[in-house]
Amino acid sequence: MSSSCSDSSAKLMPLSEALSHLLGSAVALVDEETVMLDEALGRVLSQPVASTINVPAWDNSAMDGYAVRHRDINGLDALPVVQRIPAGTNGQPLVAGTAARIFTGAPIPEGADTVVMQEMVTREGESIRINGDVMQGSNIRSAGEDIRSGDKVIEIGTRLHPQHVGLAASTGIDKLVVKRKLKVAIFTTGDELTMPGHALEEGKIYNSNRYLFRGLLEKMGCEVVDLGNVADQYNATCEALTIAAAKADLILSSGGVSVGEEDYVKKALEDLGSLDLWKIAVRPGKPLAFGNVNDIPFIGVPGNPVSLFVTFSIFVRPFILRSMGVSDVTPVEYKVVAGFDWQRPDKRAEYMRAKLVTNDEGLTVVNVYPSRSSGVLSSVTWADGMVVINPEQKLKKGDKVRYIPFSSLY
Repeated sequence: MSSSCSDSSAKLMPLSEALSHLLGSAVALVDEETVMLDEALGRVLSQPVASTINVPAWDNSAMDGYAVRHRDINGLDALPVVQRIPAGTNGQPLVAGTAARIFTGAPIPEGADTVVMQEMVTREGESIRINGDVMQGSNIRSAGEDIRSGDKVIEIGTRLHPQHVGLAASTGIDKLVVKRKLKVAIFTTGDELTMPGHALEEGKIYNSNRYLFRGLLEKMGCEVVDLGNVADQYNATCEALTIAAAKADLILSSGGVSVGEEDYVKKALEDLGSLDLWKIAVRPGKPLAFGNVNDIPFIGVPGNPVSLFVTFSIFVRPFILRSMGVSDVTPVEYKVVAGFDWQRPDKRAEYMRAKLVTNDEGLTVVNVYPSRSSGVLSSVTWADGMVVINPEQKLKKGDKVRYIPFSSLY
């Protein structure tokens, strides 16, 4: 069974509607596995992490200096230094009227309630003289100041970044329960495609989409099932889709879903499962295919490299994250000052490749790549993000515009 929005008279589907439909169809993985911390980066947490200790575990010094009793500071001209406490060692209880040389991270000795930074101290032999006023409790990090025992420190559905792994380690945890990796099968279509490293015959182009697909998926932490380039033949296409459905949780392809005589993905999907063809109000990347083979979801993106990158970023990325079990799939975006004029509004939302630059006044503004072409892949390497221009929107230099940095996507 299939439904089609591909005829030329069809109304363009709003981007938000297409994305809502995709995310509503995504089913989160249920399979879990336990991994060591050094294997956890990029994985999605399946069980919450709670601390079993206080962090820090004891009161400790926030800097190099001298541990004292605050009431002794003004009572004596000088305080004898009677012990030295490096990080990783425990000092003796502090005797009234004395000081302890202490270093950052070292436990505060019993009896001390203040650390005086070394820059406020004059050393006189084995004694110190404190210069200036010091507040009681200064420069001490209290036990549990960062994390208290029992605190939930990482939530379910968090995609683990280095800071999460470091936080887990700070509580003494050495392994985490995560979702298994999402398996994504990919293939490209087109007899005109040639693999890099081979001579390019007339009428052929190099297959950049295969490597673009792989790179994006591997960056997201997916396990890639690479079926290569599939010949423009119905039987070959059916075979690729059947293999993909047996091995993967999601199938992706580029190209081959139009109504052209040589585009066999559409017919194969309709025969093997289901297919919806959407014309979405977005540029580049208007055509998008969504269906399934044996209940395995399929997403087909345009064959032009820039369209692939943009539609992957807008639609495929959040679908994958939701399938991984990630809670928040919305990319971070900012309002920034446009360094360009835009007097060519379109009925579609435009995702222009963009770069933050410093203008002549020393202000940060965003510029867009001069070409709108969906085949200019160099525009993506030139850029550090995308500017979103709303349908029918005009812009002048100095206007605020939506900017999505690539760093918030991958």
